[in-house]
Amino acid sequence: MEDKAFDTINVIPFIDVMLVLLVIVLTTSTFIARGAIPVDLPQASSGRTEMLKAKTVEIDRSGTVFLNGLPVEMSGLIAGLEEVSRETPVLIRADRSIALQNFVQVMDAIKSAGFRHVSLQTEERP
Repeated sequence: MEDKAFDTINVIPFIDVMLVLLVIVLTTSTFIARGAIPVDLPQASSGRTEMLKAKTVEIDRSGTVFLNGLPVEMSGLIAGLEEVSRETPVLIRADRSIALQNFVQVMDAIKSAGFRHVSLQTEERP
């Protein structure tokens, strides 16, 4: 018995796979753009700061400190920043409801490590 050659190729499964991959990419990019840690940013008259290749320090509502998305203690924050060039910008994203002391401790650790380019991310006031 001879095998019959294919006259057509069914591309529907290929299109289904491509659409699933597109959904995954769009969902992931939205998650990355918003940030992994939910932080209710304080409001200011100026817009948000865009900094490329910046180290990100986040403080969530409970006061937990994150360095580039990973939870760290204060000693871990200082150790993580020691490996970075002092010319690297540092972006602080702090929840508006945290105690001021938590923010001051993080800011003090960053400044004492010798970083000169430190910014606080805020939301633009409506």
